[in-house]
Amino acid sequence: MGFFDSEIVQQEAQNLFLDYQQLMQLGSEYGKFDREGKKIYIEKMEELMERYRIFMKRFELSDDFMAQMTVKQLETQLSQFGLSAQAMFDQMHQTLERMKAEVERQL
Repeated sequence: MGFFDSEIVQQEAQNLFLDYQQLMQLGSEYGKFDREGKKIYIEKMEELMERYRIFMKRFELSDDFMAQMTVKQLETQLSQFGLSAQAMFDQMHQTLERMKAEVERQL
């Protein structure tokens, strides 16, 4: 069975995509959130990023040809922006850390 034939992989991909869409939609109202709402939003984004990191690691560790091609495509796309996958995750983490610091400064 190929990597993408796995029901678990398909379900997690779908869940990640839907959760990401919902958080992005919700994030458009971020400025209107109270302090606790912002903290919850940041926490949910951190959880999503960790799930995505794990999901991508599964691709990297897989021997499946299509999984390896997916990793190569992502690397190619990111390199066009001067990024690696690790740099992308690092930047997301830094952004969330800045958001947390901003929330902490609020009264």
